[in-house]
Amino acid sequence: MPTLEPDLKRENEELIALPAAERIRRAHERWGDSLVMSTSFGVQSAVLLHMANTVVPGIPVIFVDTGYLFPETYRFAQELTDRLELNLKIYTPRRTSAMQEALEGKRWEKDIAALESYNHENKVEPMNRALRELDAQAWISGLRRVQSSTRGHLRPLERQNKTFKAYPIIDWTDRDIYNYLSENSLPYHPLWDEGYVSVGDWHSTSKLEAGMNAEDTRFGGRKRECGLHEMSDRGGDYQI
Repeated sequence: MPTLEPDLKRENEELIALPAAERIRRAHERWGDSLVMSTSFGVQSAVLLHMANTVVPGIPVIFVDTGYLFPETYRFAQELTDRLELNLKIYTPRRTSAMQEALEGKRWEKDIAALESYNHENKVEPMNRALRELDAQAWISGLRRVQSSTRGHLRPLERQNKTFKAYPIIDWTDRDIYNYLSENSLPYHPLWDEGYVSVGDWHSTSKLEAGMNAEDTRFGGRKRECGLHEMSDRGGDYQI
C-alpha cells in the first residue's frame, strides 16, 4: 500500500513539472479511494470536474450547498452533473437558512466576526463533515494562484491538519482555462456572460465593475476566502 505521508518539498518539486492530469493521476495512485474532490460549480468549475472525472471516473465530488446559491448555479450544477455523470455528494448546513436568519439575522451584513461565523457554519462545517464521512485523506481543489493574493504562495500539494490538498491547476492562467474549455466544448458558469468573474452566495457576490479587481467581487471586498482554504484551528482535525 502506498505511503500516505509524502515528503512535501520533494513531492512538489516533481509535481510542478507534470501536467495537471498527471498530478491527478499521481494523487489517485497514492490515496486511491481516500481521494475526493470538491466543487462550488463556479465560473470555471467545468475544467477540473471534466479532467478529474476523466482521470478518475466516479471520484466523489463534494458540493456544499449553503442554500444561498444563485438559481443559475443550481441549474449549472445539474447540467454538469448529468453531462459528466458526476458522483455528486451534496452537503448542507445543519440549520436551515430560515432558522439562521431568524435567530441571528443576516450575518454577512454585519462585522467580520459575524461573517466568519456564517462562513464556518455554512461552508467549513459541512465540508469537514463530508471529509469525515467519506473517510477522505486527500482532497482535490481547483484553486489557482492568479485568482487572488491569498493563493499566490500555494504549491500543487499542501497539507492542512490531517487532510492533504491537491491543486492540479494551481499554475494555470486564464488562457489555459479558456483553451481547455474550448477544446472540450465545456461551458463557463452562465453568470460569466453577465460580468461575474467569481460566483458564490448571491448575497456576497457582485459583478466586476470598473475600478474593481476580482477579490473585490466577494464579500464586498472585505474578505476573499470563505474559510475553506484558510488555515485555522476551527472545525477540528479535518479543518480545510
